Amino acid sequence: MDPVIVVGAGPVGLVLALCLARHEVRVVLLDETPGEGPAPDEERPARTAVLGPDTAALLERLGCATEEGARWTGWRTMRRRAVVTRLSFAAPGAAPAAGKAEGAEEAGPSPLHLPQHVLTRELRAALALEDKVRVVRAGRLETLRQDAYGVTAQLRGDNGPTWRGSYLVGCDGARSTVRKLLGARFPGRTAVERYAVAALRAELPWPGEAVLHRSPARGGEVTARPLPDGVWRLDWPLPPGGELVTPEALLARVRDSLAGWCGDVPAYELLDTGVHTVHHRLTRRMRTGRAFLAGDAAHLLGALGTQGLDEGLRDAENLSWKLALAWHHGASEALLDSYQAERREAVGARLRAADRALPAVRGAGGWNNVRRALLPGALRGHDELLTDGHVGRGQLGTPPSYPRTPLAPAAPPAGSVAVATPLGALAENVRVTAPDGSRVPLRERLGGDLLVVLTAPGSGVWERRHWADAGLMPQLEAAVSALPMRAELLVTDEYPGAPAHTVLVVRPDGHLVAALAGVRPAELYACADAVRGRAAGEGSEGEGRAAGERADGMRSDGMQGGNGDKAGAAGAASGGGEGSGGARVPEGAPSEATANR
Repeated sequence: MDPVIVVGAGPVGLVLALCLARHEVRVVLLDETPGEGPAPDEERPARTAVLGPDTAALLERLGCATEEGARWTGWRTMRRRAVVTRLSFAAPGAAPAAGKAEGAEEAGPSPLHLPQHVLTRELRAALALEDKVRVVRAGRLETLRQDAYGVTAQLRGDNGPTWRGSYLVGCDGARSTVRKLLGARFPGRTAVERYAVAALRAELPWPGEAVLHRSPARGGEVTARPLPDGVWRLDWPLPPGGELVTPEALLARVRDSLAGWCGDVPAYELLDTGVHTVHHRLTRRMRTGRAFLAGDAAHLLGALGTQGLDEGLRDAENLSWKLALAWHHGASEALLDSYQAERREAVGARLRAADRALPAVRGAGGWNNVRRALLPGALRGHDELLTDGHVGRGQLGTPPSYPRTPLAPAAPPAGSVAVATPLGALAENVRVTAPDGSRVPLRERLGGDLLVVLTAPGSGVWERRHWADAGLMPQLEAAVSALPMRAELLVTDEYPGAPAHTVLVVRPDGHLVAALAGVRPAELYACADAVRGRAAGEGSEGEGRAAGERADGMRSDGMQGGNGDKAGAAGAASGGGEGSGGARVPEGAPSEATANR
């Protein structure tokens, strides 16, 4: 089986390559950086990322070190000199009330704030340990061609090399070459917001807390977010019009903000500055045949404190397990189409929420005054909207849910029960007992197989050997072993809103498929079948190959083709010539042995 080609070695491309490698999928990563010496990671302290607990957990599962990032102890929203909102975050793995500040609302786990060059460096370090990934430096894509069996990618340059892949994913940023070659439109709005940005080292009055200060005594609205070692990132929204921000004007903003907080300008070290422009765009197609788009190549967002990188990493997590199923076992069109259906809907909802909020929150002039008079409390509501965007909650920030996913049973299974998590949303990060007897957060078990979680009160008190063969466990183990895709059986003491003996079905990316009352083998099977895209009775792409047929042509780089002992009779994925919204592609693929020279 040909490898999956990932175009672009930014954070999204690196995470996707790591996810696929963890699924035992071979990857060719096309990295545009020069081929000589180490990959350059420009150190820009003012260029940082704020990641939600779900995407931060994804990085940690992939072996990406996050020690150089900051977990905030709290968040405060201020208007003039008054504190409007104060949140208290729990430390990772701690109870929500741990370390709660007086008068602060409990807000669960903290976001993770880290410089983007650190994130890229640590992802590259994790990738260097993976033998399933071949990194091709100076790998600038020139053309791509699809057929019924895969994708051929031609690189730029005289006699540029050609790579053959089973699938191709464009993670090559806002100016994506892959998107242009696929002819996928990229409509949206340009320069929705602009920010002046500075990174500095100073002592501020709220060590460890992030602050949104609206209408301060000096200067305009400003956000201060801490990093380790006394470093802060400060952001000021700029007025529309695109006026040039001079160094003197930016320094004046720094001094005004520091003086307003500290009473005078304290000693500080300015590390980096810049201007950041936010665009809102969403591609019409995230899948065209065997080619996909992810991250900034597929969407741009980031107004009102929302984080575009968060959504790019969710693209990678959503797509990786689906491509892995297709690579190892063949896939239905429903499974591959579900990536576009789920991710476009989720990102589109985020963009619509931001577009609705922008005129109210950023309005100016006479209408702003009328709004204040007609809508009592509106300003407080706007402060809450901005807080939601920055800390990852509400319509602007909550991790996405897929309530209308095509990977769900056509009708609710018999014996379904309601729990605190809506179907399609991320499952709660409860502690579970793994097959080896360890007690770990549920998120640590994501990224691999389907998860089946039994709610068994009291199971956390006793060692696993005392209940592993008791009660419902033998029957449930038999049902899980008979599922049409690999699954792992976990046990939890309790799950919010779930009665005892509730069985939860959780996708590899953490989204809840079903909650069933007791052990129901037929319903469990139907849920697993829906997750792999077979609910409509579609056949596998790979069913056209003869049983046991191998696809092990030796590439010129020495990487063995085919699935080896993991694919077996499943063979290579074929078909897929007509993608979601795409035209049928011609047949007649070059062989792997000739294409990858």
